[in-house]
Amino acid sequence: MKYFFVLLFLLPIIGFAQQKNMYKVALIAFYNCENFYDTTDNLLVNDDEFTPKGPRNYNSKIYWSKVEKLATVISQLGTDVSPDGPAILGVAEIENDTVLNDLIHHPLLKNRNYKFVHYDSRDARGVDVALLYNPKYFTPLASKALFVALPGGSKDAYYTRDILWVKGNFDGEIIHVLVNHWPSRLGGEERSAPSRAAAAAVCKAQMAKVAENEPNAKFVIMGDLNDDPTSPSITKVLNAKANAEEVQPGGIFNPWINFYKKGIGTLAYQDAWSLFDQIIITYPWLNKNQKGYTFYRQYIFNKEFLVENIGKYKGYPMRTWDGLTYRGGYSDHFPTYLMMVKKIN
Repeated sequence: MKYFFVLLFLLPIIGFAQQKNMYKVALIAFYNCENFYDTTDNLLVNDDEFTPKGPRNYNSKIYWSKVEKLATVISQLGTDVSPDGPAILGVAEIENDTVLNDLIHHPLLKNRNYKFVHYDSRDARGVDVALLYNPKYFTPLASKALFVALPGGSKDAYYTRDILWVKGNFDGEIIHVLVNHWPSRLGGEERSAPSRAAAAAVCKAQMAKVAENEPNAKFVIMGDLNDDPTSPSITKVLNAKANAEEVQPGGIFNPWINFYKKGIGTLAYQDAWSLFDQIIITYPWLNKNQKGYTFYRQYIFNKEFLVENIGKYKGYPMRTWDGLTYRGGYSDHFPTYLMMVKKIN
């Protein structure tokens, strides 16, 4: 028990479970890093534009500025409630383990000793998902890249990003994490919708497979879903509910639906906000009478320094690129995170 007391931030939460108690806090986060490429030409994927000879004039100066900016965001993410920041952090639009290693060893992050789980996928643009984790909180036990077969006619591309499944020990309890970057809406939302439904079905299938041996498994489904919380892929395929009280054993809770209905989002396009960056959880996280972690609150990390303050993107996330033009921002998505709490005996 001393190990946990030393490593987890202790926070008194007033009013939680109708009483005053002391809780440990652990954060589960997701961040789309927007085109986080190295400068080396990979002949197996289409990354030519992110090379010094490409149309973006991508070079080491731009790359290391990108590393610095992403490290700045992650170093501050959620530290007002947990000084260690994210215990686990899913990331999307990362090219390979080179960029991940440079990120976790940046001076702003190196003291957290982040590790990661990553597999190369066959995505045409060469971007993948990965899971970063702080060994104080999380130990991976098993992992796999889950292939998503695209329905015919839904996308021009043959392949999309694999879904990353990681099973691990989360401060004394077993959890399962699915990190996603579902197919984009390029080609039209309606046409591409079946491809995102297919990705959602892969998540459901993996959850059902795990449930055969772990019927009360705790799942986290996180990622850039390229769909909003009210889209059919989430409300019908995943069957995620907006109200925790409506979620039954075996069910799924999406804490972002009410955010989205209020006009709150993580990315903007033509002055309309979307909330693609979601972290969705299963029923066992909602049980407040347990020894493990319980869901407490959801957050969008949209601090002022991450927001454009001039020009046509004023009020939007401060992006790195506008087409092929370098803007020098952080990402065109805001990160999201969940605060999980565990009562201290």
